[in-house]
Amino acid sequence: MLTRREWLSMTAVGLFARGRHEQSGITPRELRIRRMIDEYEKQGFHRTATEVDRRSADWLAGEVRDAGLDPSLESFPIRRVDPVDVSVVVDGKKITGVPLFDGAFTNAAGIQGKLGALDGAAPIGLTDTAPNAAAAGPLGDARLANRHRAIVCVTRGARPGLCPSNADSFLKPFGPPVVQVSSEERERLERAARQGLEVHVIASVRRTAAQAFNVTASMTGTSRTALPLVIMTPRSGWWTCASERGGGIACWIEMMREFRVAPPPRDVLFVASSGHELGHLGINAFIDRREGIVDRTALWFHFGANIGAAQQPGNTIQASDDGFESRLETAMTTAGLTVDRRTPRGRVPGGEAEAVHRGGGRYVSVIGGNALFHNQADRGPGTVDVGAVSRFIDAFTMLARSFTA
Repeated sequence: MLTRREWLSMTAVGLFARGRHEQSGITPRELRIRRMIDEYEKQGFHRTATEVDRRSADWLAGEVRDAGLDPSLESFPIRRVDPVDVSVVVDGKKITGVPLFDGAFTNAAGIQGKLGALDGAAPIGLTDTAPNAAAAGPLGDARLANRHRAIVCVTRGARPGLCPSNADSFLKPFGPPVVQVSSEERERLERAARQGLEVHVIASVRRTAAQAFNVTASMTGTSRTALPLVIMTPRSGWWTCASERGGGIACWIEMMREFRVAPPPRDVLFVASSGHELGHLGINAFIDRREGIVDRTALWFHFGANIGAAQQPGNTIQASDDGFESRLETAMTTAGLTVDRRTPRGRVPGGEAEAVHRGGGRYVSVIGGNALFHNQADRGPGTVDVGAVSRFIDAFTMLARSFTA
């Protein structure tokens, strides 16, 4: 992996000179996007309040400086969950998993019992669910009923692998211990459930007092009376999450560069929040720190998950009202992007836009499709379409400059 200094040095000696850009069809902006996503991915597992998360915050603060703004790291406390032994032993095989971070946990000895269907009476239930659906449907109902001593959940992503769900109720956990395992273990576990085999479930964790960090910055617009714009994106998540989080982070940085060239018509606040996979702790901390900010903001831009993802892409737009939805769609189509789905008016939006929605604020938001969502295989250059990420920057810059009301 090249460091930022190495990339700049290579540019200076002409290895990425303008002629080569034009010949290859790759713009300088797209090269920056590719570098940022590559560096972000290589940092490791971006779980909130870990050492990787802290190093990533420092790195992102450096990117903000390079874009011409002064960054701040705003901390918030968390009792971090550190898995010690999370596994299911079935028919002599130990399957390593990930616990639901908003459920109960076991002691080091774990729980033993027969494995059976989720709607049955077996001590340990078996089910499956898509990423981020663990609080809804049959699994959500079973957790609320709390009738099993533990639950084994086969994760059901678009590609094989272990694709955990976020912990939306991290501060108010509920239900029995739930161990999430890879879809590649489905056949073995379903056979064990049919046979009523005894399994051993362990969801042993440590709680660690820690600090997580939001990266923030601000810039002054041309009007001193207009309400500010907030541009937000999450920066934490499961695994290396190159295409899940990388595109949004690149858009967040590149919009700073765009506004440095031509200041926007209003002040802009930027926040890249940690705590995304834990009930959006970071954006809630950002808002709590600024009492009344939702009411005092003209509009919130939300770069959600999977911006520019290359594997099974598709764009869902979310907006607080019809007018902003129409303006966002126009900006995206003008920039050469598609709008594939719209969140119905009044439904609580996904991602950090939820906090603005619940506060009665105005927002526009994009969440992309991605076959590698929450998958450990979300890494490498084939996961992101840097041209699409660049077009998102064009669309949101266009929207910001046109928004004067």
